[in-house]
Amino acid sequence: MKILMLNDYQLPVIACFLLFFGMIMYWISLVIPKNNLVFKLSRIVVLISNLLFGATLLLRWIGEGYFPLSNLYESLIFLSWTISFIHLFVESKTQSRIVGSLATPLVFFISGFSSLTLPVEMQKALPLVPSLQSNWLMMHVSMMMISYATLIVGSLFSLLYLAFVYFNKDQKKLSLEVSVNQNLLTSTSVSSSGNSNSSKLSLLQTVDIWSYRIIGLGFPFLTIGIISGAVWANEAWGSYWSWDPKETWALITWLVFAIYLHSRLLKGWQGEKAALLGSAGFFVIWICYLGVNFLGKGLHSYGWVI
Repeated sequence: MKILMLNDYQLPVIACFLLFFGMIMYWISLVIPKNNLVFKLSRIVVLISNLLFGATLLLRWIGEGYFPLSNLYESLIFLSWTISFIHLFVESKTQSRIVGSLATPLVFFISGFSSLTLPVEMQKALPLVPSLQSNWLMMHVSMMMISYATLIVGSLFSLLYLAFVYFNKDQKKLSLEVSVNQNLLTSTSVSSSGNSNSSKLSLLQTVDIWSYRIIGLGFPFLTIGIISGAVWANEAWGSYWSWDPKETWALITWLVFAIYLHSRLLKGWQGEKAALLGSAGFFVIWICYLGVNFLGKGLHSYGWVI
């Protein structure tokens, strides 16, 4: 058991250092696009880190007997695992070096914060308090964390879109045909007859499309997470909704991305307008996930800062 607990703390630290080297390699692969070896090595490094995060969660699950999402440390490890998984999945579909160049630094900082910054007391696995001894723990928290990870990656693409727009005055230079530039984003479209044809989309268009797709994937998870949380709250505290700071910001997060999807589906927004909404969602998620837990006083507070 001692060895189990030792590995339990060491694996995320090893993964964090691997992500640092992976981040450097991704950036090198952007500077030297013809070097496919560095790109492949960076993907392998991220894959190993993802497996280490997964092993950490599995060891905690086996060792403690409950799904490891009961404290901030475990949720950050789960978030790191989920974001790196989404990164690898999207990268396998797009063959994009940009995806890893964005996602790897994010996961590196998240894992570094959880493994190297959080107090040791917050990293320990403790017996569940009565309100957490419920089957809703896995349902609610896992849905929320998967939605956070997915929406964070989708909103990162929105931030990337705005960065391209505002830091590149000549947008025509960004109209690189994806099928020609193997180092950036690729995409395929399906014709009405069902035949797949190679689509020559500009870099901006492709970033915009992937932002929309990933946010659209994460929004149902967020909805399920909020609904299951309300049911769990009624079971644990006798009320479906108490306007706790966490609940309030979860609702704000849901509204921001609901407006984003509504604007794209019904208003036909694309490009810069949609990217502004998606980028706003990036910051709202972090306020909801970490900000209110540290700075706000409520049923979900971790009590580290105040």
